Amino acid sequence: MKRRRGLSEEERELWQKVAASAQALHPVRVSRPAEADPVPVRPDPAARLPEPSFAQIFRVGEQARPRLPGHDLAPSIGAGLAAQPVAMDRKAHRAMLRGKMEPEARLDLHGMTLAEAHPELIRFVLSAQDRGCRLILVITGKGKHREDTGPIPTRVGVLRHQVPQWLRLPPLSAAILQITEAHLKHGGAGAYYIYLRRLR
Repeated sequence: MKRRRGLSEEERELWQKVAASAQALHPVRVSRPAEADPVPVRPDPAARLPEPSFAQIFRVGEQARPRLPGHDLAPSIGAGLAAQPVAMDRKAHRAMLRGKMEPEARLDLHGMTLAEAHPELIRFVLSAQDRGCRLILVITGKGKHREDTGPIPTRVGVLRHQVPQWLRLPPLSAAILQITEAHLKHGGAGAYYIYLRRLR
């Protein structure tokens, strides 16, 4: 490996003339002599780092929007019905939820298919309204747990899920003021109280 030779006297004078006529791009920097070897600067452990300014402080994710709540499963039928606004008299509503009102008519849909149950429900509700009934009870049952082998899960209690939807559709929706799950003594989650409007 060849040694680097130092500058001759003429070369040094020429370099100094060139350096004196040049303007520094960064005036803050101090130019070192060409022949000086770089000396590594070791940080002083006792020296304190300068306090970061407000502009320098940054934390990962501080500008991110807050995380939205995770996706929840659909609420239960009872929770969905309980969340509906009370359209009937509040005192009667409380008595109905506590099972202190006796239904004036009952319909048991146990063992029926959807095709059989839907027209039977329409006939029962409208005829009960014609007779002047206010509180009626529809019993659907809670459904049976069966072995689920398909790729799409099946709901337990098909009628229990379908009846509230039918009650919200015409022609029944115009006849109904309130739908709630029944009190335990009238069937609990396997039955529904239906509070009817008065015919005018």
